[in-house]
Amino acid sequence: MDNVILEGENVHKWFGAVHALKGVDFDVREGEILGLVGGNGAGKSTLINILSGVYQKEEGKIFLRGEEINFRSPMESRKAGIETVYQDQALVEDLNVAQNIFLTREITKSFGIVNDDKMLEESARLVNTLGLSISSMKKEVRFCSGGERQGIVLSRAIYFKAKLVLLDEPTTALSYEGRKKIFKLIEKMRDEESISFVVISHDIERIYSLCDRFLIFNRGEKKIEVPKEEITIEKMEKLML
Repeated sequence: MDNVILEGENVHKWFGAVHALKGVDFDVREGEILGLVGGNGAGKSTLINILSGVYQKEEGKIFLRGEEINFRSPMESRKAGIETVYQDQALVEDLNVAQNIFLTREITKSFGIVNDDKMLEESARLVNTLGLSISSMKKEVRFCSGGERQGIVLSRAIYFKAKLVLLDEPTTALSYEGRKKIFKLIEKMRDEESISFVVISHDIERIYSLCDRFLIFNRGEKKIEVPKEEITIEKMEKLML
């Protein structure tokens, strides 16, 4: 747990006159679930977009496994082993489960022809391994529940061997039971695959039980970085004000 896989030093980001990140330091450790929390405009989504290659920082340094990185695109971030799951999940409603798991990274046969049978086979194996209750890999995503949708995007991380998963508001639109199932899946991925997670949320109470540590942002600044057992929900909420 003490092995740092991702580290940021004095990271700054501006949008015109708006100083969105004000020299933040952070680290993510191997096999941990880090909660990144703050209100609207706190800077948490800006940081995630930098790590996923959507934005580029203006100042500071970021290291992945000890090597300095500066991703110029989401593709570069993915190739480095970082999978980002946004709040809208980037799923295509009229494609099936297997097609969404392999979206933009399809398995192909000779001459670049998409191998639908292989994708269905691999998706079924993956879903079974993760213990997901999705009835058919041919099921269109528009008919999937919120929990099934989260399971689909997390399946991508396993198949494409991500070592760090960034989750943007993962509990949105999930029922209490759906949230419990997804938390169990995240913990399984951490324990069995040594995948690290950064979980972004404005609602500390919803993710408190899941996270090992918390990083609290407010108005572009890091207010505190603390293990869960050393801080209460009430204290964290005050730091967000």
